[in-house]
Amino acid sequence: MFELSPELTFLLWAVALTFIQLIISLLGAAQQHGLTTLAGNRENIGSTSGWAGRAQRAYRNMLDNLVLFAILVIVAHIAGISNELTVLGAQLFFWGRLAYSLIYVVGIAWLRTAAFLVSILGLILIFLQLV
Repeated sequence: MFELSPELTFLLWAVALTFIQLIISLLGAAQQHGLTTLAGNRENIGSTSGWAGRAQRAYRNMLDNLVLFAILVIVAHIAGISNELTVLGAQLFFWGRLAYSLIYVVGIAWLRTAAFLVSILGLILIFLQLV
């Protein structure tokens, strides 16, 4: 049996967070558009608004950032680089993204941006350990 590094553990939890965001986004879309519409071809479907629209945008933003985080964590793992800054970077990314998703769904604009910047700082910290 093997033990995951802290960075890989945070990557695994980030994937779990992304899945939860997907489910919340789908529930919001189903509430606004109906399950029959979502099960169809989705042609001419209107935009999702309110908290459900914000949940959908937060999920899509997470997908964009998860790719970057996964690449950085996997490259660091393959290169055998794990230190206080890579762990801190992974922590900042995960907790920043968790805060971002909650704050975005609630609708607090500037606080959402601050949480986003925390997660970006996490990516930068890991990146700087690789170059």
